[in-house]
Amino acid sequence: MSEREYDVIVIGAGAVGENVADRTVQGGLSTVIVEAELVGGECSYWACMPSKGLLRSAAALRAARDLDGAAQAITGDLDVAGVLRRRDRITHDWDDASQVKWVHKAGIDLVRGHAEFTGVKRVRVTAEDGTVTELVARHAVAVATGSAALLTDIPGLREIAPWTSRDATSATHVPASLAVIGGGVVAAEMATAYAGFGTNVTLLVRSGLLENMEPFAGELVAASLDRMGVDVRRHVEVTSAHRDGKDAVLTLSDGGRVVAEEVLVAIGRTPRTGDLGLDSIDLEPGAWLTVDDTMRVHGTDWLYAVGDVNHRALLTHQGKYQARAAGDVIAARAKGAAVSDAPWGAHVATADHEHVPQVTFTDPEIASVGLTEAAARTAGRRIRVLDYDLSWVAGATTYADHYEGRARAIVDEDRGVLIGATFVGADVAELLHSATVAIVGEVPMDRLWHAVPSYPTLSEVWLRWLEAYGRPTS
Repeated sequence: MSEREYDVIVIGAGAVGENVADRTVQGGLSTVIVEAELVGGECSYWACMPSKGLLRSAAALRAARDLDGAAQAITGDLDVAGVLRRRDRITHDWDDASQVKWVHKAGIDLVRGHAEFTGVKRVRVTAEDGTVTELVARHAVAVATGSAALLTDIPGLREIAPWTSRDATSATHVPASLAVIGGGVVAAEMATAYAGFGTNVTLLVRSGLLENMEPFAGELVAASLDRMGVDVRRHVEVTSAHRDGKDAVLTLSDGGRVVAEEVLVAIGRTPRTGDLGLDSIDLEPGAWLTVDDTMRVHGTDWLYAVGDVNHRALLTHQGKYQARAAGDVIAARAKGAAVSDAPWGAHVATADHEHVPQVTFTDPEIASVGLTEAAARTAGRRIRVLDYDLSWVAGATTYADHYEGRARAIVDEDRGVLIGATFVGADVAELLHSATVAIVGEVPMDRLWHAVPSYPTLSEVWLRWLEAYGRPTS
């Protein structure tokens, strides 16, 4: 057993942990990062990147088939084997050599193995071969272990070996039939992906599809899934599960049942904190870690939790944003600097409260940021809602023969600024950052009149929103 001392220990070498470590090293602190699996983490190998790789080819094929001139050139079906090959290239065949190279180039030390707290600022790492390394932090430890798929206690479910999101994105074969349990982003995206492969997909939704978004988003996605042949069943729950030969049989709360080759459970996430030894530092194993806006865990002066594990915004880009803030504040505090003295608020993360952007890569895409109408009203905001049919924008006419989409803006009437925006339609993801800038920057509606959208593009929806809102007062 060896012991090493560093200024900072980062547990988890995913995108979030890498960013924390990079910022602390840039801040002049010696840093070690610990990883039990692949450097690059969930997003690189099992979530963001492979899932979008699985979705893109079928989406491109559908788009071409909806455009006169291009449709006539389509003479075959989707090459599923080709899609899987492309997914494998995106994940580098689950080889993290390039990520490890970056870690070393950045001046970050790497220790592979399972990390477990043994006390304040002390972490024991056990490698696969049983080798133990004791790490001691002079200043801080940052937990960036992320989250894992949540499995429910439905009788018989675990016994049928259901897929989680990891299995769905890393699959080496495409099942003839797939039952998806869940109604959130992962469920909707994977239903879209596998329907594109020709799989017979049944989507089992306990309440509403994508219900945390604007209602029209779930409605448009459900209609699209229906056109793709997905059997979307709302307001049903799985009450039991068993295998009958190679097929899984799900019994439903409405008395029906679903038979499928594979079952994907996509009902939520759980923090990866159960085996970190949190009880040795008076925290609850398996719980989310609650933090302040500097990402410091409540009740400590040395422990930070960044990314999914703090349950503030379970999105890679938000986790990386938190990581930049946390890394900077750790470096500042190590040097005795006051966080309040930091320029432009660099040492706090506040954009994960009401300014979170998210793209859901269904067909149609959903791009949203800020508050929905329901969330704004619940928060007691005096708002005005601006709705527009994206098919009426000139850019949509040139984009596709049958463009279908909607856009909604939420305006805070007391301040005259945008506080929420949702776009649903083909390739609306590229509209999102303009809305994010307007919301985070609190750009007055009167000033937005002078941000002229180019013609003919989908961005012209901004002009239509403004026209509906009314002329500027100055």
